[in-house]
Amino acid sequence: MLRLSLRRRRSLLPWVFLGPGLLWLVAFFAIPLINQINVSLQTGDADTGYTFNWAFSTYTTAISDYHEQFVRSIGYAATATVLDFVIAFPLAYFVAYKAGRYKNAMLLLIVLPFFMSFLLRTVAWQLILADNGWVVSRLRDVGVLGSGDRLLASRTAVIAGITYNFLPFMALPLYVSLEKIDRRLIEAATDLYANRVTAFLRVTLPLAVPGIFAGSLLTFIPACGDFINAALLGTPRQFMIGNVIQAKFLNILDYPTAAALSFILMTFILVGIFLYARLLGSRALREAAL
Repeated sequence: MLRLSLRRRRSLLPWVFLGPGLLWLVAFFAIPLINQINVSLQTGDADTGYTFNWAFSTYTTAISDYHEQFVRSIGYAATATVLDFVIAFPLAYFVAYKAGRYKNAMLLLIVLPFFMSFLLRTVAWQLILADNGWVVSRLRDVGVLGSGDRLLASRTAVIAGITYNFLPFMALPLYVSLEKIDRRLIEAATDLYANRVTAFLRVTLPLAVPGIFAGSLLTFIPACGDFINAALLGTPRQFMIGNVIQAKFLNILDYPTAAALSFILMTFILVGIFLYARLLGSRALREAAL
């Protein structure tokens, strides 16, 4: 009897640890998600109220009316993700292999922007890219921009803001992945007559795939739904799907369309994650992570 009781305790122990997290997910994710599914299938307006009647037409209407914003969001987020990777990989590589005793200080500098509000960081880019600012003046001096050209309120400004704000989400996973690589593997590659470039392409880069995967997702997913950068650094011509959802929820009070747009975006992201994992190789990701 005592033996059975001990076995039961051991079997219940994982659920004891998982319990608080599961309750949190049910209360603050699953229930709101089900509620929003219900809202997305309703019809009506804020004055007369909303009625649930399986209005799947809301989804098709949302796609046809706002497909440009969807494409723009995906394009901006993908561009910012690629730029973040190009910037973050050399940075993470240097911190992991070359920083020495300055490693902790450099990691602090990477996460330092998180000590400031996301909104304030974006407003700061308004000053950096202002028409009479130092950046625009220098670009005009070298002929990159004409006298009437500007950076602010443009696609370039929006992508620059997204790239800056989500850079740490790319840099930190890359650093962790590179830091875990056994240096002896690189030494073995050089001992087998591989030059530095070949060792990097055949050893370092494949072993950094988990960091590339995690950093890409952590950057691309929130960037797709971002609306702060487009609102502050762009114009309505640069608005992303997040701006539409925000306006539908808070200004227009068109809750069914806003909920439908949110689910369409979430579905696209989930499908994209699955395809991306398949492309990189889910088995290779698990093995490298372990």
